[in-house]
Amino acid sequence: MKVAFISLGCAKNLVNTEQMMALVKAAGHTVTAQPEGADVAVLNTCGFIDSAKSEAIQNILELAALKDQGKLGKLLVAGCLTQRYQHQVMEEMPEVDGMLGTGSYTDVVPALEALMEGDEPTFFGDIDHTVEDGPRLVSTAAYTAYLKIAEGCDNRCSYCIIPYLRGRYRSRTMESLLEEAKTLADGGVKELIVIAQDITRYGTDLYGRRRLGDLLTELCKLPFHWVRLHYLYPDELDDGLIDVIAREHKVLNYIDIPLQHINDGILKAMNRRSTKAEIIALLAKLRQRLPGLVLRTSLICGLPGEGEAEFEELCQFLKEAKIERAGIFQFSPEEGTPAAVMEHQVDADVAQRRVELLVDLQSRVMDQWNESRLGEVLEVLCEGFDTEMGCYAGRSYADSPDVDGKVFFTAAGLIPAGTFVNVRITGTSDGDLTGEIEE
Repeated sequence: MKVAFISLGCAKNLVNTEQMMALVKAAGHTVTAQPEGADVAVLNTCGFIDSAKSEAIQNILELAALKDQGKLGKLLVAGCLTQRYQHQVMEEMPEVDGMLGTGSYTDVVPALEALMEGDEPTFFGDIDHTVEDGPRLVSTAAYTAYLKIAEGCDNRCSYCIIPYLRGRYRSRTMESLLEEAKTLADGGVKELIVIAQDITRYGTDLYGRRRLGDLLTELCKLPFHWVRLHYLYPDELDDGLIDVIAREHKVLNYIDIPLQHINDGILKAMNRRSTKAEIIALLAKLRQRLPGLVLRTSLICGLPGEGEAEFEELCQFLKEAKIERAGIFQFSPEEGTPAAVMEHQVDADVAQRRVELLVDLQSRVMDQWNESRLGEVLEVLCEGFDTEMGCYAGRSYADSPDVDGKVFFTAAGLIPAGTFVNVRITGTSDGDLTGEIEE
């Protein structure tokens, strides 16, 4: 078979797609990214919030159109959308020929074989006991790859559906992670991005204690140039882990730490375990211990009970904390979560306006940070020549792929993608940095 893979949503979902691709290739089939001309397209979906569900449905309809035109054989839909709506997807979208839940990624080959025999396979395995080890067909740029160290989540935030779709938190063994990381390093990966729903909790279920610091120490012995961290929860980020980040020069002073809000009442309603005072103290400690630290966070506007005073407190915090990177989201009342049925729901238009105000505020914080970089020399990972800009594009330690900005720079000679270069920053452009290579 010729099997096309399309992956939507987060990097953790992408890793599952890469695992499926490896299994399909090992079974003797051809793997492609182009659905046109494929026997089967496998769409790995996100079903986290309304916008993600809409994107998944749009992709299903586009692939269905290819089927109608005779350019695609079958459509197998996997991931969070099918896990969440396993009784509705095929009933309401007859274009879908088969489904895999989040507990059945490793069943992709038998599902494909069943499809080609004319069946309509639906595999929904135990989401608390999945196979996370095994080969991957890495689909990111050759110099960057993700390492998913755990699956699932035990945090049970009141607005979040993920524990119901991905199961309880379960760490992978240190041995399996180091083996996979070595394979990635041997394959030329220079930037390793450590991911999970909550990487700070790593090891608590397997070893009875947090072991992210131990894992990072071992990863830094491998020939990576950068090790980047996503996502660290504030209440689990202890002094021992900060010591490791400060000590290991390969671990970037870039921390993605989802805060979601700052008002104590809203944090409690979210079922978050940190208070405003604890968050402010932690950020001050991180700034003091990690020079040049760049923080990324996510914030939610419009949770039930958020009035003007609570929102103004969030705005004031963002002004004072000067968090360099922030994703601002409108509260989405997801069916099955406690927050969806809370009293004092915020009008959607009000919540959207708050998002816009916070985005504007955050853009000013980011502009100030960019302007403060003028004249500095930053180490940049070149990602190739950007024909639209007419120069090279890359990322500094402050920029994670797909979520942050770029550094655009000029150079006299050829700079291969995946090369680290020193760039003197000379300007800014729509939230990005511009500069010239420092010979």
